[in-house]
Parts: sequence; C-alpha cells; structure tokens
Amino acid sequence: MLKHLKTSLFWNLSLLMVITMSCNTTKNPLEDILKSDSPKIKTITDNLADHEVQILYTQIDRDESGTPAFKEFSFQLNKNNYFYPASTAKLPVAILALQRINELRAVGSEITRESPFEIFNPETNEVILTGDSTQENGKATVAHMIKKIFLVSDNDAYNYLFEFLGRDYINQELRKRNIGPAHINHKFQLGADNKNTMALKFFTDDGIETIAAKTSEVDRHSFPLKKMIKGIGYTDDAGNLFNEPFNFAEKNYFSLESLNKMVKSIIFPESLPENERFDISEEDYIFLRHWMSRLPKESKYPNYSDVEHYDSYVKFLMFGDDQSPIPENVRIFNKIGMAYGTLTDAAYFKDEQNNVEFMLSATILINENGIFNDGIYEYAEQGLPFLAELGRQVYQFELTRTQ
Repeated sequence: MLKHLKTSLFWNLSLLMVITMSCNTTKNPLEDILKSDSPKIKTITDNLADHEVQILYTQIDRDESGTPAFKEFSFQLNKNNYFYPASTAKLPVAILALQRINELRAVGSEITRESPFEIFNPETNEVILTGDSTQENGKATVAHMIKKIFLVSDNDAYNYLFEFLGRDYINQELRKRNIGPAHINHKFQLGADNKNTMALKFFTDDGIETIAAKTSEVDRHSFPLKKMIKGIGYTDDAGNLFNEPFNFAEKNYFSLESLNKMVKSIIFPESLPENERFDISEEDYIFLRHWMSRLPKESKYPNYSDVEHYDSYVKFLMFGDDQSPIPENVRIFNKIGMAYGTLTDAAYFKDEQNNVEFMLSATILINENGIFNDGIYEYAEQGLPFLAELGRQVYQFELTRTQ
C-alpha cells in the first residue's frame, strides 16, 4: 500500500514537473497518453524513476501553400541527462559522408557516393576491406553503406564511414551545424582504435584517389552531463563482473533534441537556418529520405528477405512489438538505437492516405538487474511494447486532431 502510494505520488509530481508544452494555453497530448490504462504504458509509468524516459512529439500543420508549421510537446526532455544513443549515432555519419563527398568534389575530386572503395593500413599496406558481398557487383560504396545503416543498422557500414570521415571532422561539423550537445567518440567494434583511422582508396573513372589516414586531436566531449554513471555493476568484454556502477564518459552522446533535429534537417531542411543545414544536394536529400523509410524487404542489394529482418526490425515506434507487415500507407523515416539497455527511436511519420504527418522521438532505459553489458535487458517484454504503444497512441491522436 505504501509503495503504491509513493509510486502514485511520484507519478503525479513527475507529470506536474516535467511535462512541458510549447504553449501554455495548449494541452500537452502526451499527458493523457502517458496516463493510459494500457499495460504497455503503465508498466513503465508506474516505475518511471527506473526508466529515464524522454519524449519529444512534434505536430505538423501546413498552410494553403503547403508550408509546414511545427508545435512541440515533450516529456522529461533534458539535454543534460545522458542516455546511450547506440546506433542512432549512425545517422549523422551517414549524412556527413555525403557532405564530405560534396566537399571533395568542390575541389576537383571525381569521387561519388557510388565510387567503389577499399580500406587499407597505410603503415603496412594491408588491405582491410576489398569489397562487399551484399552488393550486386561485390564492391563497397558509400551509398551501399548508407543503405545498410538505414535498412538493418549495420555496424560495419558505420565503422567504414567512420574511417572515411574521422572523429574530429564528424564532431566539428556537428558543432558547426549547431547539432548539440552531441559527440561521436567511438566505432562499434571491440578493441577498435577510435583515435586513428585507416586510409581509403576510391576508384573513379579517372583513376584512384586516396583519402589519407587521420588522427583525432579531441578524445572526448566536455558537456556538463548528468546520469553518466549508471546501475550497480557491469561486465567487461571477457564476461568478468564488476560490482560498481558503469561509467559512460567515453561513449557517444546525443541529446534527444539533437537526434530530432537531425531527422528534421533531412525531411524539412528549409525549416532550419541556412548555416545549420548540412551541405548536401537535393539528390542527396532524396537518397537519404528514400532509404530512411525503406523496409528490409524492399531492398534487392543488399538483400534482407529472410525471416529475421521483418518489417519493424528497425521501426520501434508504433510497430516495434509486432513482426507483422507494416501497412503500406504508413512510411516511417527514422533511425533507431538499441544497446546497454537503452532503446531510442527518432522518426518522422507520413500517412498520405489519412493525411497524417508528425515527428516523434523517444528513449527509454530497460535494465531491471542494474548490470550493464551482460546482455540481459527487457527489450521485448517492456521497452519495445512501450515505444510501439506510444507511437500508436500518438498516431491515433493525430487521426482525430483538428488541423
């Protein structure tokens, strides 16, 4: 009884304190959604302190000329509270790879996103990557890596683009575009050298162009973040258990607002000041939007027609708890992350059949035992059902909303 009273009191105070609205006279729809009787919502909201939930919901209304206007609503949104972004870190790397190609072409390079490349160690000349068997011609290209990042969140594809860009370039460009707080610090590879990159050879119609190896001058971000130390223990990569909290200080970081802004920058670049837009072409935008919204089964090369890669494989919001086919009228332009007990999805939803469009970004921590890196997280039981139901309820609200 006492525990229930404390939980109810915490929930009521949390709603009062942390649900924010873009306009004081406008009711926040998230308030009613998070008070839902759905077990998929209540399982989380009844124990809110354990889950570090953050949500950002954007309503989109268009005038007669089609120009969009945005209204944001949030829950527990706090750019200073750290959460592990996992594979959402691949989103800016995909964008910046296209930007870097444009910059190189501006000074005479013939490299395109379809140019084959190899990766090699400049000190030993050892070839690290010669091609990609999932490509029709067996060649690795920047375009193919970006496809794999969006279709199945491929780690190697991200790592290869990291080698192309280098850590300092990524972070300098994020700061220049005012995408912050944000910092990319590492690859997704055990024992990776995150400070140094390999060199690349691009094969163009005019010959071979080499991209030199790079050394990062900045080791970590310096944002004044809270909640970087989490849990009661962790295991190392060898499986050894340490009974002390896990420190995320060396890990990648994005705020939820940063992720949301990056999605917005691809879907609605004109909504941002010109100096905050990425330096990519209209053709690049079309390419990104296409592959952000594709399902694994919609790709021939790479081919993901197997049962493992179901429609919602990388679509957590609205469909993450269901492996059934996603309705054809709904398109989700998004990037997800799943690691260290943290699930995150930043998405733009478009349903042309019902004239619905909105943006929704959310993150949640699911780690009942408080041990990190042990592989024991309640993703399927709690995390994915919460994100899916959250997406469905926002979508249902949008269906009835007067625009």
